[in-house]
Amino acid sequence: MRFLSKFFSKDSIFHRKTSFFLLFDSYYSPESHFSTHSKSSKKHLSSPKASKSKKTSLKRSSSPSLYQKITQIMSLDEATVNASSSEALRSFDPKVEKCSQGACFNAQMKENFEIDDQKIGESPVSDLVPEEISVVEDVSPVVHKITQVVRAELSGVRMEERLDELCLSVSPEIVEKVLKRCFKAGHLALRFFYWVKGQPGFRHTTETYNVMLYIAGEGEEFDLMEKLVREMDEELCLNNVKTWTIIVSRYGNANKVGKALWAFDQMRKLGCCPDKGVYEALLHALLNARKSELAVEFYKEMVLQNLRVDRKLYEKLMTCLSMSGHLDEARIVWNDMLKFSQVPVGEVYTCLLRSFCIAGKVEEAQEVFEEIKKKYPSVQSNLYEILVKGLCRVGNMADAVKLVDDMENSSAMDSKVNGCLIDGFLQKNDSQKALELLHHSRKSGTLPAVSSYTQIIQHLFRSDEYEKACELHDEMLENGIEPDVVAMTAMVAGHVQNHCISKAWEVFESMKQKEIWPSWKAYTVFIKELCKASKPYEAVKLLNEMSESNINAGDDIVHLVECSLTRKGDAEKAKEVRRMFRSFKPHLQDEHSVFVAHEASNRFAEPHVHTVQTSNDHAECSDNDVECVCKIISSPTNWSSIQEALEQSTIRFTPELVRVALQNCQMHGFAALNFFAWVGNQDGYRHDTETYNMAIKIAGGGKDFVHMRNLYREMKRRGCTITPNTWTIMISQYGQAGLTEISLKTYKEMKSKGHQPSGSTYKFLIVFLCGKKGRKVEEAIKIFQEMINAGYMPDREMLGIYLSSLCESGRLEHARKAVKSLCKRGFMPQLGYSLLTKSMCRAGKLEEALKLADEMEHLGCKMDQYIYGSIVHALLRSGNLDKALDKLKEMKRAGIPQSVQINTSLIVHFCKEKQIEKAIDIFRKMIEDGCEPTIVTYSSIIRGYMNMGMVSYAWCVFWHMKLKGPCPDFETYSMFITCLCKLGRSEEGLQLLHEMLQNGIVPSAVNFRTVFHGLNREGKANLAHNVLQTKWFLNRNRKFLI
Repeated sequence: MRFLSKFFSKDSIFHRKTSFFLLFDSYYSPESHFSTHSKSSKKHLSSPKASKSKKTSLKRSSSPSLYQKITQIMSLDEATVNASSSEALRSFDPKVEKCSQGACFNAQMKENFEIDDQKIGESPVSDLVPEEISVVEDVSPVVHKITQVVRAELSGVRMEERLDELCLSVSPEIVEKVLKRCFKAGHLALRFFYWVKGQPGFRHTTETYNVMLYIAGEGEEFDLMEKLVREMDEELCLNNVKTWTIIVSRYGNANKVGKALWAFDQMRKLGCCPDKGVYEALLHALLNARKSELAVEFYKEMVLQNLRVDRKLYEKLMTCLSMSGHLDEARIVWNDMLKFSQVPVGEVYTCLLRSFCIAGKVEEAQEVFEEIKKKYPSVQSNLYEILVKGLCRVGNMADAVKLVDDMENSSAMDSKVNGCLIDGFLQKNDSQKALELLHHSRKSGTLPAVSSYTQIIQHLFRSDEYEKACELHDEMLENGIEPDVVAMTAMVAGHVQNHCISKAWEVFESMKQKEIWPSWKAYTVFIKELCKASKPYEAVKLLNEMSESNINAGDDIVHLVECSLTRKGDAEKAKEVRRMFRSFKPHLQDEHSVFVAHEASNRFAEPHVHTVQTSNDHAECSDNDVECVCKIISSPTNWSSIQEALEQSTIRFTPELVRVALQNCQMHGFAALNFFAWVGNQDGYRHDTETYNMAIKIAGGGKDFVHMRNLYREMKRRGCTITPNTWTIMISQYGQAGLTEISLKTYKEMKSKGHQPSGSTYKFLIVFLCGKKGRKVEEAIKIFQEMINAGYMPDREMLGIYLSSLCESGRLEHARKAVKSLCKRGFMPQLGYSLLTKSMCRAGKLEEALKLADEMEHLGCKMDQYIYGSIVHALLRSGNLDKALDKLKEMKRAGIPQSVQINTSLIVHFCKEKQIEKAIDIFRKMIEDGCEPTIVTYSSIIRGYMNMGMVSYAWCVFWHMKLKGPCPDFETYSMFITCLCKLGRSEEGLQLLHEMLQNGIVPSAVNFRTVFHGLNREGKANLAHNVLQTKWFLNRNRKFLI
């Protein structure tokens, strides 16, 4: 209630008897409009449930009141509205002219429209004006000229200067049209908006403000929206119904339901009559937030005012009511739809059936289906399809099969219905029945859809039935069914997963021969699978193809290829890929461009010596500029010298350039963060979300958590969009430092502010909660369950860490249940139980792991090289060499080759037993068999040589890694440093410490402590003191303030 007191006075609309909220009281009377609707329902429904709904009206529940519900929602909203923002949404003249229904637009229906350079009428903003004055004719030459200047990206000349040079007079109508043309370039539209505002004799109108409000709302720049409304008040520009529609719909689309309700209340307070567009915007917001009870109340008011409700809104309302368990109310809305909508009766029944099925209310859906069959003897196949989908969704396969049999007996089988049933069986992991159904369908004369074949093929690949999947694909071709891009992509992925790279390329090239051009998805799936199979050079070929076809691969895909190349030890190729990608980035404005507001004081200022261009995230930045900035930042001088060098340069700073420079200079946190602060104060430049995220990451990486939070607050204060990635970075930085308690608090703060955690958020939080440092298993279990309920599936790495923590803490049964639950949701059983076996072995639960291995066949899995590898490793760790060798013989009999994991385990065992010759023999055999050693393999040999005191041999292996790969990582360096210090060779450990820093690997506190104590033990106090100084310097150099 304290929240409401900030902007509602005692005589507020919530307290007046004439309040629109209190008008809801009248809806519950027997004479109300809604009650009469329920009485007429017996014309249409004769089912038991329907008869029950005859007497049902939407009665007020005893708890809590509608007023309380609304105030609770508003108080939970992220952004609180202060006194100034309350005034911002108040019209200057209380006598606002009431607008007709025709003066609205349906924002939800137009979000995906693209802007054409030549046709204003195709803009989603074009509906901001009434139909009679909408821009459909050719754009005037003046609008063309101005738009070309505004949208042009010319270096060295400011847009405002070029507009001044045109010497054109502009009218509000021209400004409105230009703004619509710049809809996708929000920051350019805003600069033009403020430039024209400063022209002598020009005054913005309600229409121009409305277009700018819409553009700001599309970019979720809500502070800017409120600023624009304040300016409307200052300029005596009236807020009309379109203004409020924009505000309500934009808040609703951003899931800010409380703010949307508040804006609707302000609209009513000021006497502006809501039209159909406002009600629809508010209803969509409430339904998206699953506030079905409140949505019904606004729906009733809409009906009382004789405003027509469209089919989409009816169906959405019925679905939301069904999902929240208000089935009688859903039937009443259905009854309204029958009486008042212009939708055919058959389609109205279809809407109710679909709503019940989506909500999982299959019993009610079956009753509606029977009612339809009585009313219409020949039921259309799409109704069977809807009900079969609903039954399969809840796992009721018996009823689904029966329904399909009935359809087959009464009419011809439909391939779509058959496809739904096949999908249902595959969701239950019953590929055998899915195959039987596919063959039965073909024999009965119904040609299965290509999507049905694709689904089964993908399932067979996931179940490690490669041969069977290939046979099914051949069968599909023999039956004359041409595969589409999805089917061919599935085959490509399956071939790569089974190490048949040449076959994958054959399928991929055949797509082009058949003129099925690979999509972005097809390319990225192929690239991901190649990287998993350690074939990064093949992936680079695909990246080149994408570049030639003008398909943007995206940061994640290119980063994946870079990492894969780095793991192969080819750092030069990785850099080349990075350069290629940057040069290919398109010159397009992002839909959520950064808005840069220029105040009147500096709008006409002379250009600064440093031209700072505000552009989108994907703007091209020069490699030379990046290299130059990085060289300045990383120079071993103080900040004043660095600042002077930056000021003397002629570099054009863009957010993309700043982000890349920060990313490359993470080791130099002090200079990088000072550079971030300096460039943020340059004229015409404004940081975007990505640059702030990178700065937050650098501050957290240097354990400068105070500055990290300050950057977050500054980001929020300056109106930058806070994304789930921002929160994920802060959570992971706390977790990496072992501050899991603070990580959890940050996660809860993220949710309390209305941000939905992403898959990465869940992954990093669970990984750190399961780590050795700051482990909190109970919290990890809760977050894991929450992640699954949110629809995210764990990847291999995360699930392995999670299961290991459960097994190590003695929660074996919990680990089993977790894998079983995941498999029911579509996770591959083979992978799930393989990871569970590995986790049990790591936790020393060898007996339990062996029992689980015996159950594999019963669980629908088979013993593969990964499961054997985990068991062999555990047996060797426990000293059972003979049993481990027996397992290897068992593998050989089953035709399973020894993996690099098993060979590495044997090398580790023999090195531990100081039998280095046997370890080297295994290593040589690995090379001869074409089994490529990993970093772990090489590290094991280095450790083995060190245990034997053969230091020179260990150095030879280490140098071999540096020259030919794989490059040593943090773990290798740490292990080698520890071994050297134990043998009294701490100076060599110090050498490795400096080498880590040169290679961009940050040594841990343990690394410094190991070398420090080692040097002291060897009587080298001066060198030990130097180690401390290096550590202190590194810590200072990574923080913002020294």
